[in-house]
Amino acid sequence: MEISCAFATSSTTPKHVELAEELGYKRAWLYDSPALYPDVWMVLSRCAERTTRIGLGPGVLVPSLRHPMVNAAAIAELADQAPNRVAVAIGSGFTGRFTLGQRPMPWRRVAEYVRCLKALLAGEPAEWDGATIRMLHLPGFGAQRPLAVPILIGADGPKGLAVAAELGDGVFSAAVPQPDAIKAAGWRALLAFGTVLDGGEELTSPRVVAAAGPAAAVLYHAMYERGGAAAVDALPGGRHWREAIEAVPQHERHLAIHAGHLVEANPRDAPHVADLIPMASSMALTATRDELPGKIAALGASGVTELAYQPAGPDIERELRAFASAAGLTGVGN
Repeated sequence: MEISCAFATSSTTPKHVELAEELGYKRAWLYDSPALYPDVWMVLSRCAERTTRIGLGPGVLVPSLRHPMVNAAAIAELADQAPNRVAVAIGSGFTGRFTLGQRPMPWRRVAEYVRCLKALLAGEPAEWDGATIRMLHLPGFGAQRPLAVPILIGADGPKGLAVAAELGDGVFSAAVPQPDAIKAAGWRALLAFGTVLDGGEELTSPRVVAAAGPAAAVLYHAMYERGGAAAVDALPGGRHWREAIEAVPQHERHLAIHAGHLVEANPRDAPHVADLIPMASSMALTATRDELPGKIAALGASGVTELAYQPAGPDIERELRAFASAAGLTGVGN
């Protein structure tokens, strides 16, 4: 299995991607959620300038955020900066949509977007918004077409997996392996979270809560958005979390829910997230150094071919180093 990393895109991400390359991570995926993070393409460009080997890509792009030509031009420039290192993941949107007050996109529209983007990268004309478009970039204005950049589909359900089977070069899922992904693609990437525990460290210690809490809190966010009150109330601390969120006026509630997404527990999350971590850790890669290889092996046995670990908390460098060491990476930084 390939061991990659993922980042909640920030101004310090290029430094962390440079370290990830030294440690031996295969690829660095950067999140695209403009209400939360800086522009993913600008930061990926900075990462390309600081590295020579590690794969780079956005994970995942949300079609409604940019015209397909905008992403095609960005892909071409990144591929010119980092030849043979670029991959792209595209999905229907989580915080890239929810933070803007929108639900995830229909998969039909995602499929239309991917078809258009693939045609553009191949140097072919495509139809969008009732007009014919094509990349007109001359040499020196981005990598030339046809451009063979892999496109993964960010899918966690049957509709997304169907799009991946038809149009994708792989599947990019979050947290839980998708059994049907084996039918959809040979490249099956899984976004994973957690922290490597120090000897004798408890799941509710302040360091673990700071490092594992941001991902654990997303259980509240996702269950509330997708399943409503009953779903989130079934989680440890869920009812109290929901009552705090529902005290926020409805027209601003989506902003309060997703503040700090995968970076830190927000003010509504913080009082309750420690209650959630023991349950969340069973689905995450929170483990001791000795336990982690077994968890990774189990994911490989389930069909995962690439593990994208997202470090979180105040010490990203510590998280990257600890995970790389426990996972057996052999980069020069270990």
